[in-house]
Amino acid sequence: MPGGRLTQQERQQIALGLADGLAYAEIARRLDRPTSTVTREVMRNGGPTAYRADLAHRAAERRAHRRRKAAPRNPGTPPQAHGRDAEAVREYEETFTTVFMQSGLPKMTARVLAGLYTTDSGSLTASELAGHLQVSPASVSKAVTFLESQGLIRRERDERRRERYVVDDDVMYQSTMASARSTAHLGEIARQGVGVLGPGTPAAARLENIARFVDFVSESIARAADQAREILHTKPGTTSDGPA
Repeated sequence: MPGGRLTQQERQQIALGLADGLAYAEIARRLDRPTSTVTREVMRNGGPTAYRADLAHRAAERRAHRRRKAAPRNPGTPPQAHGRDAEAVREYEETFTTVFMQSGLPKMTARVLAGLYTTDSGSLTASELAGHLQVSPASVSKAVTFLESQGLIRRERDERRRERYVVDDDVMYQSTMASARSTAHLGEIARQGVGVLGPGTPAAARLENIARFVDFVSESIARAADQAREILHTKPGTTSDGPA
């Protein structure tokens, strides 16, 4: 039946569907569930190749237990901003974290980045992050140091001189450009190998093809990022025309 938590039997059906190579939409149709429910379930539990129904069910039970323990005892606790469903927000943040982990980020680093992206202000202090994630300040410090080194967040001070960690449009642009430069560097190194291995040899030809491919990709990424920044991030009320 649609709605409510997934049952262990439903999770077993998801695992069988993944093993059969079914798309998320088809698995969801067979369960009479939204596709987003199946997608979130799989992504937060290792992805399509690592999903296991028994482990996923135990993880869900642990999360439910933690939420019951952490539930506010005061019925007058203010609701989430903009009338959001607190549990839906937590589940989405976990899904976002899983996606970051699959891209190569350590779990704590992924949690910090997801926490920043899902806050309205786009910035939090170390203590705010620690409180939100219910972890130690030391864990947050290590994570933000790594994220800053990768250009995925930036550090600034607020009016109270507190350090805040920020994600915004410019951070995404700078991170994308850093990725393009890193990709371009791979091309440079591959091209150096052509001279070392001898032009005309099979190995050198392979490296030359890699360099050409990487050059094209890195240039395309940088060009697309510049265009996106100019088109999508133009401030309201600004134009490229001069005064009349």
